[in-house]
Amino acid sequence: MDTTILLHWAEFAVRWLHVITAIAWIGSSFYFIALDLGLRRDPKPTSGADGEEWQVHGGGFYHIQKYMVAPSQMPEHLTWFKWESYWTWLSGFALLVLLYWVGAELYLIDWTVRELAPWQAILISALSLTIGWIIYDLLCKSKLGDSPTILMLLLFALLVAMAWGYTQVFSGRAALLHLGAFTATIMTANVAMIIIPNQKIVVADLRAGRTPDPKYGKIAKLRSTHNNYLTLPVIFLMLSNHYPLAFASEFNWLIASLVFLMGVTIRHFFNTMHARGGYRWWTWGATAAIFAVIVWLSVLPLADRAEDEAALSPAFERFAAHDGFTQVADIVLSRCSMCHAEEVFWPGIAVAPRGVMLDSEARIASHARDIYLQAGVTHAMPPGNLSFIEDEERAAIRAWYRDVTGGAL
Repeated sequence: MDTTILLHWAEFAVRWLHVITAIAWIGSSFYFIALDLGLRRDPKPTSGADGEEWQVHGGGFYHIQKYMVAPSQMPEHLTWFKWESYWTWLSGFALLVLLYWVGAELYLIDWTVRELAPWQAILISALSLTIGWIIYDLLCKSKLGDSPTILMLLLFALLVAMAWGYTQVFSGRAALLHLGAFTATIMTANVAMIIIPNQKIVVADLRAGRTPDPKYGKIAKLRSTHNNYLTLPVIFLMLSNHYPLAFASEFNWLIASLVFLMGVTIRHFFNTMHARGGYRWWTWGATAAIFAVIVWLSVLPLADRAEDEAALSPAFERFAAHDGFTQVADIVLSRCSMCHAEEVFWPGIAVAPRGVMLDSEARIASHARDIYLQAGVTHAMPPGNLSFIEDEERAAIRAWYRDVTGGAL
């Protein structure tokens, strides 16, 4: 079995793990935010807790109490919520490596945006994730930490700057994905570097008989609030690679920026509802208006991106130079380009699926791996074999790809 197929299954396995751990992290995060906001403090619990709530689920009743800063005595059993966050980031980073670093020339680099060597693109990718956390952490630890609204505005400005910056160096698909990874790194670092260490300080003080300093809980809650408002935009950005109307637009950086505003309006509605502050229905109107602007931006005329055949990445020149390429190009142009082109001719499809263009020889060569997997090894494309690609044509695709790579790409 060639390495391309093994790599493809590795991507699937890691993606599965990523989704599972993300569900666990987001679920627990949203639950505790809702619980914290919904605590009843009138009358004050006789136990001395800051608030309490009764809940019913799964045929049973739960009595939950929250202590600020901590209970008078450390309980024997204490459950920590951290591994969900850690494994979500670790699996996401592994997926970033498998897809965008190993496949840098296919998914990360766009030569019509910037001509980069794979090592240069990978270095920018890695450093940007680290730098984002450092800048954010310094802002939070400055005097701005006492001004949550100003801090959130500066965080939004940082995200907008990164959205624009990523689109100046990476493909549109990679740019939005990296903005999601940039934000997710901040969120997980909040858990690993601030929230959990602060909670451990409080636990250590209790066990030593000292009164915990309330500042640690205050700091942790600020970071937790940031995570709460950033979650929905991160999910949108992670899903965006399936929707070229989002990532292939000339205004993809602005679309990504507006997504963060939608995350704020949606979460504000639910947060105020959980806090029993009533329903802020205006937030849905604001969300719909922002989404309408996003849709409008996505259909504005794209920048002229006519492809220069000479700009083909050197790594893919060998695919175009192979003797079998002329036959494969004819197959792809006749069977696939009615959907995968600048101007899509198939009814019901607005733009090329996943932004993959196969309407020129350079583009076909650049997507050699995808063509091999989707139309050579499997029958995933064309969907339902609508263009009637024949077994002999699929065999020609397989022979071309394997002859060039030996199954090693």
